Amino acid sequence: MPMSDLSALGSILQSRMRSRSMGLKLIVVCGLAVAMIVPALFVWALIADRTQRESEVIRDISDHVGGQQTFLGPVLAIPYTVASQTSDRTAKQGMYLVFPARGSAAVKTSIEERHRSLFRVPVFQADVRFDEAFDLTGVPAAAPPEAQLDWSRAEILVGVSDARGAMTEATITAEGKSGTLAPAAIAQTMPLGEQSPLRLTLFGAHLDVARPDAQFNVSSVLKFSGAQRIAVLAYGKTTQVKMQGDWPSPGFDGGFLPASRSVTDSGFTAEWSVPFIARGVRAEGPSESITGLEGTALGVSFVEMADPYQSVTRSLKYVPLFLGLVFLSYFIFEVTAGKRVHPAQYMLVGIAQIIFYLLLLSFAERIGFDFGFLLAGAATVGLLSANAGWIFASRVQGVRALVVFTLLYVLIYLLLRLEDNALLVGAIASFAAVAAAMYFTRRIDWYSSLPFAAETSDSVAPVVPGAGHGG
Repeated sequence: MPMSDLSALGSILQSRMRSRSMGLKLIVVCGLAVAMIVPALFVWALIADRTQRESEVIRDISDHVGGQQTFLGPVLAIPYTVASQTSDRTAKQGMYLVFPARGSAAVKTSIEERHRSLFRVPVFQADVRFDEAFDLTGVPAAAPPEAQLDWSRAEILVGVSDARGAMTEATITAEGKSGTLAPAAIAQTMPLGEQSPLRLTLFGAHLDVARPDAQFNVSSVLKFSGAQRIAVLAYGKTTQVKMQGDWPSPGFDGGFLPASRSVTDSGFTAEWSVPFIARGVRAEGPSESITGLEGTALGVSFVEMADPYQSVTRSLKYVPLFLGLVFLSYFIFEVTAGKRVHPAQYMLVGIAQIIFYLLLLSFAERIGFDFGFLLAGAATVGLLSANAGWIFASRVQGVRALVVFTLLYVLIYLLLRLEDNALLVGAIASFAAVAAAMYFTRRIDWYSSLPFAAETSDSVAPVVPGAGHGG
């Protein structure tokens, strides 16, 4: 074989060894994108740790101010006994409850944020007023057989989930008779302990107004502190509740949503109306009936406009899409520029993406998610664009990368803010990205490699099968 042919063959083999096929390169790039999900899991673990710390701070502050508060408006409790039918003649004792025919509650809250380190907890002070009308006509209608009610020991009870939040003495008034609420001794038989789904501390007052077939009005005033959430149970046959506060981002929850609400930057007002048929609990009955009120809470949660940990966690769910689009963009730059990009450089790009999430988390804790995303995104886009200019030794490629990555980060931000339409937008964007990749790589011979003999050039035309060969 002539020396010239051997030399040509050696050059071809050397070229093949220096440049593997672009198809294989694309597979390697996809594998790197998947592999970069592993360090993203460590960021996820860091967020989980910060979230746990936040929960500990919330629990600690709540323990000092009363925590989430749930109120039970005044109900009438009447002790009863049932004579035993056995030989020991031991009478069975119990508590008979009568709910007001009409219950009305007015709650006014003022909220402040308590700070500890980087964490904030909304703490409230609530002025609660209950007004209700009792109608004892026909009572008892659901008492156990042969039960004897002791009207002389009847008490009016008020309940609260955490008594540590009491800021003043609680008062109660009925038919001109006033009293101060105190721990209710007769409430010991009520099913409200730790094993009950409804955990309340009951306070009572004996005002000597409860008699068979009597009708009377009761009002009670309470002042309590708490944190994060406040709720009132639908304690009357018909219950009307009005709440107002100065928190701009309330979350309405519980068994019933407000019939009307108004939310502004300066606060909120909300009104509930729960008719007897919707409450699902009888108007009177043994003490066990009170547990049925658990699902009737009319509540307001004082939530942050944008919890930074929740927002960053949502952004991490898009890591595969995010990394895939960034790596695909670099691959298209590589193909169109005709200059090899080493897998190690792809890894550096992936690491920059992971550090973006660390920057986002650290900024969001201090200045909020929106500004945090702006700063972290701007820094990362600038770095990735500069890196593209360095790799391809071309300002044009750097500017192109700046435009592409800016649009990509805007897309990710929109996905986080659209919520309900995030899946639709993400799917369309992914489809458009793949379509663009198909278009820009349409002339590539995936079995061959780029003409890296001209690696020093800023722009080399892609390899076109059959181009430049004679018949």
